[in-house]
Amino acid sequence: MVRYFERRFSTPNYGNFAKASRRRTNTVRTPSNTADPNSTDMSTEQPTSLDSSTSPEQESPQTVETEVAADTGRKLRTWPAWIIALLAVGLIAARWYPTVSLNLMMAAFMGPAAAGGLMLLWWCFFSRASVKEKILGTIGFIAVVVIAVALLDSSMQDMATIVMVVPTAVLAFLLTLIFFAAQPKRRLPLALVVTALLVSYWETQKLEGLTGRFEAELLWRWEPTAEERYLAELAKRDDAAEPSVAAESISFASAPWPAFRGAERDGILHGVRVSENWKETPPVEVWRQKIGPGWSSFAIGGGRLFTQEQRGDNEAVICLDAETGKQIWDVTYPSRFWEAIGGAGPRATPTLTENALFSLGADGILLCLDPLDGREIWRRDLKDDAKRSAPQWGFSSSPLIADGNVIVHAGGEGDLGVIAYQTTDGKIAWSAPSGDHSYSSPQLATIEGTAGVLMMTNTGLDFLDPANGEVIWQHAWPVENYRALQPLVVGNSVYIATALQDGTRKVNVTKPTDDGPWETSEEWTTMQMKPDFNDFVFYEGNVYGFDGSVFACIDAETGDRQWKRGRYGNGQVLLLADAGQLLITTEKGEIVLAKASPDKLVEIAKLPVLDGKTWNHPVVVGDRLFVRNAKEIACYSLTLQ
Repeated sequence: MVRYFERRFSTPNYGNFAKASRRRTNTVRTPSNTADPNSTDMSTEQPTSLDSSTSPEQESPQTVETEVAADTGRKLRTWPAWIIALLAVGLIAARWYPTVSLNLMMAAFMGPAAAGGLMLLWWCFFSRASVKEKILGTIGFIAVVVIAVALLDSSMQDMATIVMVVPTAVLAFLLTLIFFAAQPKRRLPLALVVTALLVSYWETQKLEGLTGRFEAELLWRWEPTAEERYLAELAKRDDAAEPSVAAESISFASAPWPAFRGAERDGILHGVRVSENWKETPPVEVWRQKIGPGWSSFAIGGGRLFTQEQRGDNEAVICLDAETGKQIWDVTYPSRFWEAIGGAGPRATPTLTENALFSLGADGILLCLDPLDGREIWRRDLKDDAKRSAPQWGFSSSPLIADGNVIVHAGGEGDLGVIAYQTTDGKIAWSAPSGDHSYSSPQLATIEGTAGVLMMTNTGLDFLDPANGEVIWQHAWPVENYRALQPLVVGNSVYIATALQDGTRKVNVTKPTDDGPWETSEEWTTMQMKPDFNDFVFYEGNVYGFDGSVFACIDAETGDRQWKRGRYGNGQVLLLADAGQLLITTEKGEIVLAKASPDKLVEIAKLPVLDGKTWNHPVVVGDRLFVRNAKEIACYSLTLQ
């Protein structure tokens, strides 16, 4: 009978093993009717220790291991992880689509990082991982990301963290767990190691900025930036050069290009017709210089060229000889504005008058200088005057001169939206309410015979009296997005635009016949042209400009698209009105000569002129083309017809 029980306990019956494992001994009962009652070997009950070969305590470890494996050794449920990974990859891919809505763009940039939350939700509640794995995995993943961010270059610790580091960590962690889902002992350590290795790549990088399509401009962390190389060269330069035109003979009274986009701020040039045979007579480089970061264009007069740049911790206003590119004078002051998209440097363009040069820095320093020698006449700080900090992408308002005042957009609360300062001493002449978010510049215009200042902001379009700042009329078109464009005036209509999902609108303005209020009405709003910070021009019934990163033409009467073709990135355009020619700078630093035709894009010629991202507006004066970006400035000689 004992042998019977031994055989019973030695069979692979896990239920019996589980029961037996809870007992230290077993009682063996033997039948008494077949044996001598006095016998001691079969007729009595006695505790009998199990033989060592059949002890359940020796068999139970295998059972326990099997039960533990049921908890820790299960294959992960991977289909939710696949969905999260594919969603993140799809959103990353959407960043390279030429034109997207604002909502899709925000999802494309924030979504992959937000997928990290979905990943942790899957890992903690739906992955089938053990409790121990879930705790260690969550703590380990967060620790890897936190340590990686702490070790990043300072330029990578804001937007780059969201756009690059976190998505890399999420995809690395997810995909490693997916591919090793059936290997419980290896999957979590491998996922953490792979994640740490891949995100460590970003420790070797630094960010110079983003393109118009939000593509990162990266450098090795140990590589000097263009600004650092420029500063090293600047330290070795000789003193300021002698100007090619004597100071006593210089007059700024009739400057050919005195302000941002010209005297009218419309990007139109008359009296110039460029030769279209660039194979035989291409533009010829006259001079080239390195320059500090900044998105300023040029003010040109008296044989001098004025622009702004960043020099380390200082902003600078510089004066160059237009013939040689040599510096005549510079004015520097402590100020450095930086953000991840545009990088460092001033955004506005100086404004030249007969006796003064006015400049506005990205952090709000407004200067009045003597254009002959750079001597400071007066200075104001918009942050103090408007009682606000610098806007998200810096103060960008190029100063406007009107009625003896210099006018800028400040974006303060109440009546501190637009501020006018006396040109002579910098005292505030008047201020007016306006939107708090604008990267446009005030612009003079005459509409229905009335002169005023157009100011485009996040609330719409204002038309102000230049003498006192009183509101003549307003057209409300509030947007959550930013506005960084100049209004386009054609007769009694004004074209205003907003990037991404808001498009371009034609606004008709009507002057009252009596003392009633002015009226503005929307004639149409089109999504066929959605410029970002790329101003458009009007020529013979059509508007030419950028729809996202693609050059396009729309009918000015209807807003219908005529064509959309030139993939020039976020460039700029200048109209040579007498010739019906468009001079376009591409974001890659090329210059394109095209015909202003509503039928199709007629690209006549193209020439690379600058190295690197080019957002600055080009200028043509006579037969000279002046171009710049955040790295260099160049002058080309054009053959004219």
